[in-house]
Amino acid sequence: MRYRTDHPKGVRTKSRHERVVDLHEPETLATLSKYMLHKRPTDTNETCIFLVGGKGKRRCEPLGYHALVKLFTRHCERIGIREAWMTPHSLRHTHATRMFEQGMRELTLQKRLGHASPDSTRVYTRVSDPIVVAEYRQALGYEEEK
Repeated sequence: MRYRTDHPKGVRTKSRHERVVDLHEPETLATLSKYMLHKRPTDTNETCIFLVGGKGKRRCEPLGYHALVKLFTRHCERIGIREAWMTPHSLRHTHATRMFEQGMRELTLQKRLGHASPDSTRVYTRVSDPIVVAEYRQALGYEEEK
């Protein structure tokens, strides 16, 4: 395991664990390759994948979270799926919830998410409780009382 200590602003993850992103879909790997070959600044020795582009003074610095949110928001608007709740972090929650609903054990999910405590992981798994979801949908009027 490698701990990031080389961010120009000293930024690191809360748990100091690197996050893993699986590239199971061929389209994802192809898109990443296209970015690396054609969009990512090449005049740098930076090891981070996503860098600030353009001509500004931050060029070639690792892309920060707020810049990622802006890019994500613009892309969602461009393809017509923008909702206020859609953020990169909501994708993390959605992924974790779906994995739990499909049978991933809580301990495995905890490790995958990089959580030090099972309590952090329970934030994701609690919302997937079918009874809670059913009552939530009923309260919103999506389902009539039976």
